[in-house]
Amino acid sequence: MVMMAIPARATCCLSERQVRLKPIVVIVGPTAVGKSRVAIEVAKAFETEVLTADSRQVYRGMDIGTDKPIPDERQGIPHRLIDLVNPDESFNAGLYRRQALDEIERLYRDRRLPLVVGGTGLYVRTLLRGLCGAPPADPTLRETLRQEAKEQGHDRLYARLVAVDPTTAARLHPRDESKVIRALEVYQLSGRRMSEFQQEHGFDEQPFSALIIGLNRGRDLLYRRIEGRIDSQLADGLMEETKQLLDQGYRLDCAAMKGLGYRHVAAYLAGEYDAAEMVRRFKRDTRHYAKRQMTWFRKEQGIQWLTIEESETAQQTGALVIGQVDRFLAALGGQG
Repeated sequence: MVMMAIPARATCCLSERQVRLKPIVVIVGPTAVGKSRVAIEVAKAFETEVLTADSRQVYRGMDIGTDKPIPDERQGIPHRLIDLVNPDESFNAGLYRRQALDEIERLYRDRRLPLVVGGTGLYVRTLLRGLCGAPPADPTLRETLRQEAKEQGHDRLYARLVAVDPTTAARLHPRDESKVIRALEVYQLSGRRMSEFQQEHGFDEQPFSALIIGLNRGRDLLYRRIEGRIDSQLADGLMEETKQLLDQGYRLDCAAMKGLGYRHVAAYLAGEYDAAEMVRRFKRDTRHYAKRQMTWFRKEQGIQWLTIEESETAQQTGALVIGQVDRFLAALGGQG
């Protein structure tokens, strides 16, 4: 592929007309596809910041296993909405949306373009299309359900959800404990199904003029990248990072420690299986996660997909995305 030159621009500031239309650029895609490096190219071109939409990077002290870009990789670009809470603190899409909106409004005041980047589809949907009216979390009930999952198993908890809300259960993985618990929590608090709240809301709010770009790669290439990333994470100290978190008192049953990598390494450290089996499960489960991410994003409306070729660099993909953003902003500039 021929290297594409990044178009020169006289100013990276949004016009007053563009700000009124609330433009936002969102880059989504599965884990390991290369979103972060492409986003840095886009952020440099438009002199803006990266607003992360990643439900795992919100946790402090969980850097290697969540693949947070290290300072050198960020190339001077500020990354927001990471390191927000400790691993034993709760966090959800509603809290994410509140903090993301604050960051977006700050950028608009500076006439800069908000750039949201991440693979957590629920965070992106909630930000762009609003929240449904389901009751807020109940910490006591949630802890009771967590304890039930621990004592009786995930399958038992999932079976309860199938019985009361089969529509929601059908779109969740049985081991996605946090979402299964949330759906049961909503039903027990309100007597109504989560699927009913979501159907009523419709997620049809449109607070922004959004350009949503999806990055993807061929399956075999993506899986090789996933496996290569995992090898790098382990070489870079994921075992040591996990052990440090455990030594700090973060329990295996807190949501953050159940994330990819951390739960696998913790099980290995506990002697549940050997290193080879740990790596096998880690890679298998991450491939499955990437597949679920793509299933989610393919159902979302308005995503413009780019397939990244194996020989393509982040700069080349970035140039393509920058061209799309330029055309998007030019179209907004022509609107009254």
